[in-house]
Amino acid sequence: MPGHDPLKFAGSLGAKLAARSRHVCVFFGAGVGRACGLPDIAQLQDRVKAKLPEADRPILTKLAAGRNLEAALSRLRRIAALTSGTETVDGVTADKAKSLDAAICQAIVAELKVDPAQLAPMINLAAWAARAGYRLPIELFTVNYDLLPETAFERLKVPYFDGFVGNLKARFFTELVESEPGSNEAIPSFFVRLWKLHGSVNWGWEGERQIVRLGQPVTDGVAAAIYPSDAKYDESRRVPFVVLQDRLRRSLNQPETLLIITGYSFSDPHLNEMIFDAATRRERSETVALCYDAIPAELAERAARTPNLQVAAATEAILGGERANWSPAEGDVPTTIWENGRFALRDFAKLAAYLAKSARVDPELMAEGNG
Repeated sequence: MPGHDPLKFAGSLGAKLAARSRHVCVFFGAGVGRACGLPDIAQLQDRVKAKLPEADRPILTKLAAGRNLEAALSRLRRIAALTSGTETVDGVTADKAKSLDAAICQAIVAELKVDPAQLAPMINLAAWAARAGYRLPIELFTVNYDLLPETAFERLKVPYFDGFVGNLKARFFTELVESEPGSNEAIPSFFVRLWKLHGSVNWGWEGERQIVRLGQPVTDGVAAAIYPSDAKYDESRRVPFVVLQDRLRRSLNQPETLLIITGYSFSDPHLNEMIFDAATRRERSETVALCYDAIPAELAERAARTPNLQVAAATEAILGGERANWSPAEGDVPTTIWENGRFALRDFAKLAAYLAKSARVDPELMAEGNG
């Protein structure tokens, strides 16, 4: 079988992005943070454990067995909700669960600081989003907790809406998240939509039930509002998360949607199913998944029978349901597309540069982003 042509694929992606009538969404995960110098989810879990007091590390190890860091946090919050006094679950009391929850969140905040990050890739993404000029607003969905996109938007003075209204203790407005473009209640279309599906280091609890967005990361001794993935967790405390996930579902089912996925490992079955379902239902929409490493097995299986779900990795791709290696690119090929015998757009830094190639970015801002 002949190989796939990386230049033809990149050109096709560029043509799709040039169609201003399209509804364009970008979905990104921990690989984006890693491209900016922050830890991915596995690194974050290891670093968080190392920051905890030595006596607490075995507790996190036990809670995280067979789970990720989010699920371990959900387990702690479940223990805190179900126990009192000296009662224990997994050897943990309610008070211990609450204090360990706060300690883990503070370790996450410390590891996801923006100051030492390489902001240039996110500035490129923000520059593209600011200048794209689509009929419908660009929607960015992320499972990351860091403040990289907000920092880039504000440096470039790009207006964006994240579901909250206010500055010091911003409230979540479900009706604005659910509003359709063009309605009287809608945020203007030139505002980029930023939907943080799994919470943020600057989301905190006000009282027992309400989540607010703060003007800075949560402070010492306070638990951040990071996704409570336990399905049995108190539904009243899941409101931003279920509303934002519903926003993802409805956005992907908009006609003529182009979804670009980058830096995401396809490790969340619920989100995966929404992506795959939309690709199956909306034949005129297209999903482009860029995989930095190997193509996950479930993604490969779905792409093999869903022609409008395209997958591109370092040395191979699944295009139109056909899996094949890339044919070597020859001639003067941009390094954003092909570098060292590998498809380069799988790297978020290269993708962001590709998207922003027509956007003017202040050199001083780029220098700040690289420092």
